[in-house]
Amino acid sequence: MRAEKNETFARDFILLGLLDPKHFGLLFLILILIIFMVTITANTVLILLIHLDTRLHTPMYFLLSHLSFIDILNITNVVPKMASNYISGKKTITFAGCGLQIFLFVIFENAECLILAVMSYDRYVAICHPLRYPVFMNNQISVILAAACWLGGIINSTVHTTYVMFLPFCETNIMDHFFCEIPAMLKLSCVDTSQYERGLYVTAVIFVLTPFSIILASYAQILRSVLHMKSREAQKKAFSTCSSHLLVVVMYYGSAIFTYMRPKSYHSPGQDKVIAISYSILAPLLNPIIYSLRNKDVLGALKKVPGKALSH
Repeated sequence: MRAEKNETFARDFILLGLLDPKHFGLLFLILILIIFMVTITANTVLILLIHLDTRLHTPMYFLLSHLSFIDILNITNVVPKMASNYISGKKTITFAGCGLQIFLFVIFENAECLILAVMSYDRYVAICHPLRYPVFMNNQISVILAAACWLGGIINSTVHTTYVMFLPFCETNIMDHFFCEIPAMLKLSCVDTSQYERGLYVTAVIFVLTPFSIILASYAQILRSVLHMKSREAQKKAFSTCSSHLLVVVMYYGSAIFTYMRPKSYHSPGQDKVIAISYSILAPLLNPIIYSLRNKDVLGALKKVPGKALSH
């Protein structure tokens, strides 16, 4: 009987979702879809600008293009399914679909954590060791580091997705979340997952806390160097470049640490859903806006590239 019950719940999960039809659900859905479209457009434009403008063919912007690509994939992995469930009223996701969503989500989140750390290292070398920048951070090194970020995310995601999807779900198939995520899945399991949670904590230290520490250390050195600069204009430019990066980092890592470094017993559905919005929907929106509006090179490319395309 238990095997039959497990098999039944292995076929489909029910996502309660983020939107309540009785409380302005449709307006909230429209807002999220607008955010989704703006995010896809903004990140696509940023990638095209970096590709088309030769002045942006540097390691920093190469890494930024990867960040934008991750953001496009990340929000596409979450929002369309959430919107279709709300519109259809079914609220279901297949077992395979849930596994795929977790697999892709973990890849994108891990890769973004690592990419942000590499970007902070790039800024550290550029500001603190400008003469050695071509040696410590060139195009070849940036390609290797970006590939390592993706590979690390894929390996980690494969391990965690395999483990989570083989857990027995014998009590309920109702997930109080708007997409399949590991903490929400653990709540559905009828076995003790404390040992796995310790492993998840170790992974969070490697992929979240360690990159975050690297970023803080990099910016501490950057701040130290900036304060010793004699040129006010150079100080202003350095602060402008790094503050935009730091703003993204604080929001992204803060929510990720809060979600993945707490025991299962401390998670509440409402709290988890609100926090998940920040790194699954808001971060992909804010990344291109912050980097574009606060970056003279990107703004210059935005003015130059369309005119060049029209003239051709």
